[in-house]
Amino acid sequence: MATEEPHAGPRHVAIIMDGNGRWAQAKGRPRLFGHHAGAKRVKEIVRACKPLGVKYLTIFAFSTENWKRTQSEVSGLMSLFRQYIRRETRGLIDEGVCVRFIGDRVRLDPKLVKLMDELEESTAGNDVVNLTIAINYGGRDEVARATRRLAKDVADGKLSPDEVNEETLPKYLDTRVLPDPDLVIRTSGEARISNFLLWQSAYAEYEFVNTLWPDFSDEEFQKVVGSFGKRKRRFGAVPA
Repeated sequence: MATEEPHAGPRHVAIIMDGNGRWAQAKGRPRLFGHHAGAKRVKEIVRACKPLGVKYLTIFAFSTENWKRTQSEVSGLMSLFRQYIRRETRGLIDEGVCVRFIGDRVRLDPKLVKLMDELEESTAGNDVVNLTIAINYGGRDEVARATRRLAKDVADGKLSPDEVNEETLPKYLDTRVLPDPDLVIRTSGEARISNFLLWQSAYAEYEFVNTLWPDFSDEEFQKVVGSFGKRKRRFGAVPA
């Protein structure tokens, strides 16, 4: 009986960065302390991508449901996003990282949106690693927004209803310029996808690790990425 060859390493890795708050609370510190530690971890994981052959990295920074958290935590996170962009822009440019943001920007502070726009513009020519940051993002919200845009094009006569299919809809998603993720990692031991990249991850491999995000080292990242090549990806087909 023929055996399948191990699949090549993942080209696109998406991460649900979970556990910042619990990490901080275990140390007797406020939750925002954990979020700051988590932001530092992002920098290390981005740097680990190139030697592993990971061309695209998408991280879940703030969901459409995270607005339900306390006002102090939400305000602190928004401040952290602004600090991260100001502090890391030069390094991201120098290291060849192209940054994109996905999610609904309407609810975000205009000053933060301006920084996001400027970072996207200043890194647009880079292609060593493509870093996508999901802020005010939810998979269902993304599909709903995409469907509204698609429906408008149909109503305006730009698209025929017969042309609406699995190839058409992705062109209206926030991730339309990105390949679908090959591997989705969630830290902290929780085993759910939390409304993240619902359409795009239909055939992604999942890895749920117990490590809290601030402790998720580049060595563990390398181990998880390395194990991807041992998986058999059939995409619904049955091997001969």
